[in-house]
Amino acid sequence: MPKTAGHGSEVRLDEKSRAMARDSAQEISRLLEKLPGAVSARVRLDGRDIVLPRAVWILLRDLLDVLGRGNGATLTPTHATLTTQEAANRLQVSRPHLVKLLESGAIPFTRTGTHRRIRVQDLITYENHKRLGRKLPGEPGTLRQRIHMSAEFDTPFEEVDLLSGKR
Repeated sequence: MPKTAGHGSEVRLDEKSRAMARDSAQEISRLLEKLPGAVSARVRLDGRDIVLPRAVWILLRDLLDVLGRGNGATLTPTHATLTTQEAANRLQVSRPHLVKLLESGAIPFTRTGTHRRIRVQDLITYENHKRLGRKLPGEPGTLRQRIHMSAEFDTPFEEVDLLSGKR
């Protein structure tokens, strides 16, 4: 049986629980596809009905999928803050590299005394921009952005102002 997780505790499942997680994730996916307009769904737990919004079912499906693959998972509120080491671990970079990103303005941070703190939401924003090949506002655009904008404005990409989108 999996351990009970508190805030920030990593959860990993044994093989039997991973199989249940995989099966449950697949069943939730089928139900979500079968009922695309459903805004909530009811589940019976220990004789009681619980109604969960669709967004929670999607999150649960994704969590079960991760756990079912044998990976660990940690639930962290987006408003929480991380130390530089925790943020570096999440990005899979060295702490000195993360500090360079912070000091360059690529990721917002606050200081608590001499310690830097990074909001989880800001780290997620940075991760999403990196994954999609986008730069954050105010940074030079990527080649993909320049090509997209040049097609949108029907101009050679060198002539497009990357921040305003104007020629």
